[in-house]
Amino acid sequence: MFFVEANNIVKQFANHRALDRVSIQVQKGRIFGLLGPNGAGKTTLIRIINRITAPDEGRIIFDGRPLQPTDIFRIGYLPEERGLYKKMKVGEQAVYFAQLKGLTANEARKRLYVWFEKFDIMPWWNRKLEELSKGMQQKIQFIITVVHRPDLLIFDEPFSGFDPVNAELLKNEMIALKNAGHTLIFSTHNMASVEEICDEIVLINKAKVVLSGNVGEIRTQFKNNTFRLCITDDRIEPQPDCFSILSEEKKGIYTEARIQKEARISNSALLSALAQKHNIHSFAEELPSMNDIFIKSIMTLHY
Repeated sequence: MFFVEANNIVKQFANHRALDRVSIQVQKGRIFGLLGPNGAGKTTLIRIINRITAPDEGRIIFDGRPLQPTDIFRIGYLPEERGLYKKMKVGEQAVYFAQLKGLTANEARKRLYVWFEKFDIMPWWNRKLEELSKGMQQKIQFIITVVHRPDLLIFDEPFSGFDPVNAELLKNEMIALKNAGHTLIFSTHNMASVEEICDEIVLINKAKVVLSGNVGEIRTQFKNNTFRLCITDDRIEPQPDCFSILSEEKKGIYTEARIQKEARISNSALLSALAQKHNIHSFAEELPSMNDIFIKSIMTLHY
């Protein structure tokens, strides 16, 4: 049984169809990537799961039953457009938002103190939000999203405004939340992050699902017989009936190259052919990145 299901969701805005029979299945305790170019329909689907808007057709199944109004207390949502009050003190509004999610003021403060210490922002508790940098404000928003320990966490472009160090901190916290049993839906344009933390993805383009599945399986599905090779010889001897050389570079005592084998040749046969002529230091198949797959999938539909 899936923890979150969207079944044949349709949403129309005037003359624009934002979602056209979109279905997704999110497993419990996993990180699910919701991908697509700008305007694809990702945020609309997120808003429907959060009951901010309703679908014209289709339904959301949450924890084995149709989504109910009270389920919002089991959901934490970090929107792309942040919604904190700039003139309000940081700690005061963090407690306020935690109370909206069902915590008492006392319990909210206890949990918030832990998170503020973890993120090294406790000194800012009594400062106004507008005094904080954008990255600091993002940390506050993240904490407010997770403090009530929701079963489902939805992050829409969570790394926006973060430097690489804090982006890494946030990724680690997301993985820790998954390991603690939470389910995460994660919308982003950062494909490197998708490879690092997502278990499954769905790619939406022009309101329709165009690709879905396990990240590792999708990368394998899109592989194109490309390999990285490192030898101790000065150059690679061409074998046109077996492989073509895409690039070759001498690095100290090694020669590094990317090669593409002929489709009819097995991986074992390729390695055997290379070993007969070269001293092999390393040999590995190259899987396409999620960024390459994203671009290829979108561009294929445009032309």
